[in-house]
Amino acid sequence: MGGGATKLYNALTQPLSSTTSLLPFPSSHLNPQLPELLRQCEEALRDRPPRFDRKFVHLGDGDGAPSSVIRVMQWNILAQALGEGLDNFVMCPLEALSWSRRKYLIVEEVLTYRPHIVCMQEVDHYYDTLQPVLAGLGYSSHFCPKPWSPCLGVEGNNGPDGCALFYDESRFELLDSVNIRLSAMRIPTNQVAIVTTLRCRITGKCVCVAVTHLKARSGWEWLRSTQGSDLLWHLQNVVQKQPGDPAADIPLLICGDFNAVPNEEVYRRFATSSFGLDSAYKKLSRDGLTEPEYTTWKIRPTGECCSTLDYIWYTKDTLRVDAVLDMPTEEEIGPNRLPSFSYPSDHLSLVCDFSFKEEE
Repeated sequence: MGGGATKLYNALTQPLSSTTSLLPFPSSHLNPQLPELLRQCEEALRDRPPRFDRKFVHLGDGDGAPSSVIRVMQWNILAQALGEGLDNFVMCPLEALSWSRRKYLIVEEVLTYRPHIVCMQEVDHYYDTLQPVLAGLGYSSHFCPKPWSPCLGVEGNNGPDGCALFYDESRFELLDSVNIRLSAMRIPTNQVAIVTTLRCRITGKCVCVAVTHLKARSGWEWLRSTQGSDLLWHLQNVVQKQPGDPAADIPLLICGDFNAVPNEEVYRRFATSSFGLDSAYKKLSRDGLTEPEYTTWKIRPTGECCSTLDYIWYTKDTLRVDAVLDMPTEEEIGPNRLPSFSYPSDHLSLVCDFSFKEEE
């Protein structure tokens, strides 16, 4: 590891002072440590191609106060063992897949957007990297590994991959969190979810956040549908408790790599569930009804795959989408697609700003 990278890692693992609050957006004059950490990221990655800035699309119907906006990030970060050992990205140089480089790109992405809630999949460096680094920035977290992670079959692996959920402690109080092994027809599967209930320290309102990663590959559509139904069943038990319970009928945010395109059954199950869910990234389309063209774009020996598999679902009666981070263009992604020296994963991060709707 080079001197700049070592300096960055040491700086990131130092906790912020107790008087420094985490911010919903980068702010150089209010939190001087964040620009310094970003500068060190840039130093550690100085030989990579120029970074393309993604812009937020602010929506006309968003009138939430900036102080109460909740920024949420959803991201399949690509398990290190899979990226180097199994996924076979034929157009990606091996150097671009090294953890010594990728981890700084991942941390830089979080530092750039400063989400209050971060939902990740394919996390196989939780304990040695992401947990301590983000804890130093004020995030608490939960991790749920897959019981039969394919990472374990790769020589030199760093343990199983799984889902991770991070939340800004200065913004949220933890009420409850549960790790779930998803079932299909009452038979446990290899896919998992984390369901965490938080109370906003600004508004006093609660929100239930779930992160999941459903079964991959074509031919398994029926399993994804059943896993999605199982997750919805678990969420029903969490958010609709006895009257008077502070977690009763609370807003929902469900983030995940569903491994399902929008015309799949599992997508329809979420879109028509009794929760009244909508997909936040449809807000980027002109009609508000269409998902982006892609959230992942990769080239494998079998060919090029460009599709939308990742989603941030929210309860539209209780939450409002105020802003959505736009997708990079085909030109910005580049001809070799993802991952690359600029993008550490074969999936793009999704970032949205939400606010609580006022009760009528």
